[in-house]
Amino acid sequence: MLFSRMLRKEFNRTSLMALVVLLAILLTVSLVKLLGMAAGGTLSGGAVMAMLAFGALTYLPVLISAAIFTALLMVLTRCYRDSEMIIWQSSGLSLNRFVGPILRFALPMALVVSLLSLVISPWAIEHKLQYQKQLDTQDDTSQITPGVFRESHQSDQVFFVDALSQSKEKVANVFVQSVQGQQVGVIAADSGYMATEPNGDRFVVLQKGRRYEGEPGTLNYKLVDFKEARLRIDQKGVSASALSVKSMTVAELLHTPSLEGWGELHWRLGLPVSLLVLAVFALPLSYINVRGGRSTNMIFALLSYMVYYNTMSIAQAWVVQGKISPWVGLWPVHLCFLVIAWAVLQQRQRVWSWRWWFERRRNRTKAES
Repeated sequence: MLFSRMLRKEFNRTSLMALVVLLAILLTVSLVKLLGMAAGGTLSGGAVMAMLAFGALTYLPVLISAAIFTALLMVLTRCYRDSEMIIWQSSGLSLNRFVGPILRFALPMALVVSLLSLVISPWAIEHKLQYQKQLDTQDDTSQITPGVFRESHQSDQVFFVDALSQSKEKVANVFVQSVQGQQVGVIAADSGYMATEPNGDRFVVLQKGRRYEGEPGTLNYKLVDFKEARLRIDQKGVSASALSVKSMTVAELLHTPSLEGWGELHWRLGLPVSLLVLAVFALPLSYINVRGGRSTNMIFALLSYMVYYNTMSIAQAWVVQGKISPWVGLWPVHLCFLVIAWAVLQQRQRVWSWRWWFERRRNRTKAES
């Protein structure tokens, strides 16, 4: 009981710390990127926090897996470094006895990752896509601030309004400059409002104004006074389109099976399975020689983590390309790494080793001869 309670306490505290650090790094990098997009005018300032939240929910399953793997490595490495592992083994506990507490800690985390990867992350991706579509199809004039010049997304129009109604549907004292080929047009109107056609085309309806149109550097200009003019906004309203495979629910993936859907389904199921495999793998990878370098095992652990997830990505791509049967999926990858983890664990305990295997084979060959 003391053994299990000590490990569980250490695992919980270290995993929470690792998750906070990884989440802070992700949020910081994402926030800097989103603020850069907002400063460049490609993203509305009010959408930064929503996009940040959707992105965090999307990557949370991978972050939790990385945090659990890191926490196990840190705790078990500390046990080796402080000679606690030697004390436990001297009292009759083998490394195999550590597998039970590790799996009892990792299994609830795997269930959380399953919930996130199968339900919450697809929901976040779906709502992020819908929100992004609304932002992309939002007309340029809806982001205009009174008293500030605003450039359109296509960089071919500049808007300026002097006043905006409380409903944000009508504007007063409108200035619009547009460029079409070699022609430059300037419109000044007293007021205006937005109008949407049944096909989704959007227009700015300007009232009581004057339009100047011509080629810069020449005297060939046209001047037109109007009571009402309609200025087309190039973007259209939200159109129905097929959702991304990553945003589909498990029921939708099973209802409309495809190679892309099978690959996505195997990836979602593989995230919690990979967490359990990495939890077992962390036990032999945490070994350090207190008389040697103390970071060598972390390098091998990082390489193992990268190889594992890259192999999963390759297997998923092969499922999508039809090179691997959808009924096989990523399971050979998990099984292969689990066997490697168990073999390295047994070799670490000196239950058997490659040298022992080769010597036994050589002795058997000599005996037979």
